[in-house]
Parts: sequence; structure tokens; C-alpha cells
Amino acid sequence: MTLPLPALIAIGVAGLGLLLLLIIRFRMQAFYALILVSIVVGLAAGLPLKTIPASGDDPERLGIIEAIIAGVGGTLGSVAVLVALGSMLGKIIELSGGAEALAGRFTSWLGPKRVGIALVIAAGILAIPVFFDAGFIILVPIIFAFSKVAGLNPIKFGLPVAGIMLAVHVAVPPHPGIVGGATILGADIGWVTVFALAVSVPLAVLSYLVAKVINRREYAMIEATRELFAEFGSEEASANVGLRDGEKAPGAFTVLALILLPLLLIMLGTAVAPVFEAGSFWNGFLSMIGQPIFALMVAIAAAMFFLGVRRGWSAAKLGEVMESALPGAAVIILVTGAGGAFGRILTETGIGGAVAEVLVSSGLPLLLAAFLISLVMRAAQGSATVAISTTAGLMVPAVAALGLDPLHTALVAVAIGYGGLGLSHVNDSGFWVVTRYLGLSVKDGLRTWTPLTTVLGVAGFLLTWVLYAAIPMG
Repeated sequence: MTLPLPALIAIGVAGLGLLLLLIIRFRMQAFYALILVSIVVGLAAGLPLKTIPASGDDPERLGIIEAIIAGVGGTLGSVAVLVALGSMLGKIIELSGGAEALAGRFTSWLGPKRVGIALVIAAGILAIPVFFDAGFIILVPIIFAFSKVAGLNPIKFGLPVAGIMLAVHVAVPPHPGIVGGATILGADIGWVTVFALAVSVPLAVLSYLVAKVINRREYAMIEATRELFAEFGSEEASANVGLRDGEKAPGAFTVLALILLPLLLIMLGTAVAPVFEAGSFWNGFLSMIGQPIFALMVAIAAAMFFLGVRRGWSAAKLGEVMESALPGAAVIILVTGAGGAFGRILTETGIGGAVAEVLVSSGLPLLLAAFLISLVMRAAQGSATVAISTTAGLMVPAVAALGLDPLHTALVAVAIGYGGLGLSHVNDSGFWVVTRYLGLSVKDGLRTWTPLTTVLGVAGFLLTWVLYAAIPMG
């Protein structure tokens, strides 16, 4: 028996409220909280306790647990592989000294007067394969080194660097939040990559300019960071930071090529393969190499050789580096799968359809609703991955009801990603990473980092909306 629309909406809102309460107030682990709330919502909305087989004109009705299993399995089919492979590629680049090489090269190209711009460009590229927290921490010694040479507070260089790195992290595959959200929505990862990269370029410029305005004011450095910064030796910090046992950093061009290689392959599959006739060799070949999983496999193989074997890493060390990427990725993979389970429950109960009906009747544009829901979820519980996955689950019925083509479905996913960028504050681990390394108090972090992420999130959404409106619906 289907509940009335107001009752379904009320159950959905109560479910979201319970999820936020468990995560924020009771500090419950996000994976467990999502599965628990999925069960509660399923029970409240009247899903059967056990799957009811189809009979006559009545379709099969999944039971609560079966729906959760289907949601997790459907989401993780590709997400788990993508996130694991992306983590491995990022870890190889991270531990090889590639970040230092990239930052140093861009600085030498643009000159000492444009160090800030060079670091933003290098950070934006590095952020594609490397997770935000790890990538920013890798660049901190470089930020400190240039800041000491220039006689500036590290926030001058560090704030715009952190801004563009987080903007890339929430919207560009293979990062887990956007991969999970796109998979839940059924969006093409290739188009998501193309659109998110296109939007990231102006966001890099905006991060630099907005941070420059914010930095007109001087901010006192907290004592712990002041001591760390005072003891930091610029010569040692700027030379092969993080390398061990006499290793030398790889060439910047090598690192750049390894980061761009999977993106190039994905774009070939997305934009070039359709030019050839379906069923032809070139259509099939380009489609295969353009699959994100295949593209990342190729990039990892190249990284293993050029950053590992060629530079003297033993097979054992290479294996250890790649293995070290998996524990952190595992938690993210599970949370993403739980987000898929929650989305499946919302679909099976009819709550997602009720949300879609309300959106259509209210006149609120789908893209705006997707962005706002993600933004509110991000502000409420802190995790961009949880915000993106949960919002994607909510928007599935609306996207299906409108019959969006692959390009516009991908843009919905990107808009949800940028919702997960804004309003970073004290419940976000990234907030603490940035503020502590840059020496900001909580009050100053809310004056600087929170506005910067919000401006970038809104700008990313508006640029996505322009693309959504400009591209004809297929």
C-alpha cells in the first residue's frame, strides 16, 4: 500500500534529520548510520520485510534488506574499483616526490613574482589524482619555503592552493564523492570529467583572486604553527621534501604526463569514439580505452615504471606503496555504497518519486535543488562524500522523471559535487587541516576558509548551470 505524498515527504525529511542527528550529535560512523537510517525509513514507509515475488500485474517488491544489498552492490560495482585505482595512482605520485617537482617547475616557468599563481596551477593539477587532505599536506612544506623567502604569512600562498584543491576534489573523478554520486545517478563518468575539468579552470583563477582579497587583512598566526614555521628551514624544505634514502624527485613533465594520461584516454572514449560508426573497430577500441577503469590501469602501470622501477624502487617497496593506499580508500568506498543503499530505499519506498513530484510542482529547477540539498547536507554533517552520495540518491527519481540525456545527467552530478564544496566549517576535517597548517584560529578560519569554499561552490554551480542551459537537450 502506497502512502500519501505528504506522508512520504515527511518520512523522507525525518529520515534525513535522523541521519544528521546520528552523525553530528552522536558521532556515529557514517556507513553504519546510513544503513541504519535506510532500515528505519524502509520500515516507516511500509517496505515489505521480505521480497514479495511478482504475481499477475503486480511487480516484484524488494524487501528492506534486499533493497539495501541491491543499492550497495549497484553503486560499488564500478565505484570500488575506480576509487581503489585512483588512490593507488595518487599514492605513487605522493610518495615519489612528484608534488615538489611539479610545484618547482611551474614556479621556475612563471618566475618568483608569480609564485602564488604557479602554486595554484600546480595544486590544481596535483589535486586530480591525490586526495585533498594528503595533497595539501604534501604542499605545505613548499608553501612554507616560499613564504619564508618572501617574508609572508603562509596563508598568502596556502589559502588559494587549498581552495582549488578542494574544488577539484569534490567534482573531478576519480575522487570518491563525485564518482559515487555519478554512479548513483547513472551519469557518464567521462562527461562528468570533461565538464568538471572545464569548470575547474575558471575556479582556479577565482580561488587566486578571492584569496587575494581575503588576504588584504592580516591574520595572527596561532602559536603552534608559529613555532613550526619559525623552525622551518627553507633550503631543506624546498629540496625534495618527503623523499628518503637519497631518492631524487621525478621530472615535472613525467608527473604531469602521468596525471593527464588517464584524462586524455577518458576524453578519447567520451568525445572521439562516438564519431566512428557503432560496432566499428575504432568505436570499440576508443570506447574501451576511454573507460575510467582501463584509463587508470594504464596510468598506474606507467607510474609504476617511471616513478618506481625506473627510479630504483624495488618490487616490494612498490607493492607497499600501492597497498598503503587501500585502507583509507576502503572507508570511503563503504560510505559511498551506503549512500547508494539509502538512495535505493528512497526509490523503492516512493519517497524519491514524491520529492521529484514536489520539485516539479514547486517550479524549483532541478539543478538548483540538487545543489542546495548537497550544500545543506555538507554544512550539516561535514563530509562532502556523504553529502554528494545522499543527494544523488534523492535526485535519482527526478532525473529519471525528466528523461535527461547523458550530458545533462552528468551536469546534475557536477552541480551536486559543487554543493559539497561550500560552507566548510568546524565539522569538516578539511577545515582543521587547512586552518592548523596555515596558523588560523577557528574564528579566522570561519572568516577566510569558509567564505572561500562557499564562493567557489556557488561559482562552480553557476558555471555548471550555464553549461546546462547552453547545451541543447538530446
